[in-house]
Amino acid sequence: MDQTINTDVVVIGAGPSGLSLATQLIRYGVDFVIVEKNEGVTPFSKAIGVQARTLEIYEQIDLAQRAVEQGAIAGKARMVVGGEVRAEIDLSNIGQGLSAYPYMLLLEQSKNEQLLYEYLRNRGKDVLWKTEFKSLSQTDHGVAAQIVNAAGSSQTIEAKYLVGCDGAKSLVRHALGLEFQGSTVERMFFVADVQVDWKFSHDALHVCLSPDSLLAFFPLKGNDRYRIVGSFPEEFAKEEGEVLYEEIERRIQEEAKLDLDIHDVDWFSTYKVHTRHVNKFSEGRCFLAGDSAHIHTPAGGQGMNTGIQDGYNLAWKLALILEGKAPEQLLDTYNEERLENAKNLTRTTDRVFQFMASPEWFLAFLRINVLPPIANFLVGLDSVRNFVFPLISQIGINYRHGTLSQHAGDENFTIKAGDRMPYFLVDGRSVFDKLRAPRFHLLVFSTEKIDYRSLQADLESEYPGLLDFHEIALSPEVAEAFGRDESFSVFLRPDNYIGFLSTEVLSAAIRTYLNNFVGYQRHQL
Repeated sequence: MDQTINTDVVVIGAGPSGLSLATQLIRYGVDFVIVEKNEGVTPFSKAIGVQARTLEIYEQIDLAQRAVEQGAIAGKARMVVGGEVRAEIDLSNIGQGLSAYPYMLLLEQSKNEQLLYEYLRNRGKDVLWKTEFKSLSQTDHGVAAQIVNAAGSSQTIEAKYLVGCDGAKSLVRHALGLEFQGSTVERMFFVADVQVDWKFSHDALHVCLSPDSLLAFFPLKGNDRYRIVGSFPEEFAKEEGEVLYEEIERRIQEEAKLDLDIHDVDWFSTYKVHTRHVNKFSEGRCFLAGDSAHIHTPAGGQGMNTGIQDGYNLAWKLALILEGKAPEQLLDTYNEERLENAKNLTRTTDRVFQFMASPEWFLAFLRINVLPPIANFLVGLDSVRNFVFPLISQIGINYRHGTLSQHAGDENFTIKAGDRMPYFLVDGRSVFDKLRAPRFHLLVFSTEKIDYRSLQADLESEYPGLLDFHEIALSPEVAEAFGRDESFSVFLRPDNYIGFLSTEVLSAAIRTYLNNFVGYQRHQL
């Protein structure tokens, strides 16, 4: 018999995107059901790069420290040419002063999924494992998802919204008829998690530079464990799944030109690299996140992190609408903000990948002969670090062009509406420690002691449970971060992106923003 489950949001797919979305829905008190065709979290390592922005999101749910403890920090990068180190770069604090996590963490996708799944379990939620999504239908008022559970019985999940986090071959995307535009790189790539015995220490990422291919060794937690990523030449004719591990190992030996012993293979895979994104992130009451909406080259370790940010962007908007505090038009900003990001991301990863792996003679000459001698010099430049780290770590993603960014008044600041809240210390602690609550935040930075209790009381009375108030001294660190040394205020969205900045502290500005930009509906409280 067809059984019906009722909920607010149904999430299809329990990979890192689906699980992280679920953790955010828990933060906002949104009821949901999450289904996954596999029997549990992935046993394979898959993605391994965890960026600073993801760790900042993890920090809000007390998972950042656990992730750091389980992972390995990419402390150094060595460029190897012809078996010899040509450059060694210190990466351990490349983002110093920009984030509490000024590095890239190497932590396998399987461990990320386990952390997120445990968060769900510890809060009384679970995944419907071994449950397949079959089809969907939607009206102006809700979505019905047809699923088949582990016992083979058909069920219907009736929800107000559906989010497809079901990967690159997304059935949800196909059911919605959305386009997946892009291209495929015509060469085979491989990954392998192994132990490597060689002359190098285990505290560095090793990139072997060659004329026509990519080969990199990423240190993982454990005794001499590495993730190896590489490519076969363009003339290599086999398809995915046909490649034997022995062919991969032979390729590594040929390209590395090193005396090394590879053993204890935990996992290996081959794949073609695709660069694609959907034409839009939503259709009606259905949304896409993660690989179902965008896939790209592995350059910079962006994929898993981008999917986590998709859910982080969407969750607070769903919560406001489900609580009756905002109109459904607010959800249009999810597509607006995340589609622009997906387009930028695919362009950037394509360019980086082209430089690191292209067989074109000029690019090969640059990466082998020019890059190693100047790499340390470039990384030592503040201008380079302040460009590269925000780009790779994803703290530089902004929504300046979005309709939720009110720019009137931000001309007096180096930071603009739509930017992520900058990182700095307040009384020796990260400013983000004050911003963990899933609410809007008003921050007042002042050079003198002013009594804001009346304003705070008015705001808490007018917007109960919606807004936090923070009064912070205008320190030199704050002045440097914002480019202003006189009193000002910052209004943050629940995802810690700036809604507006002002040289004044006026409750009228907050009302204008919430009413006109978010569409806040006070009468329904």
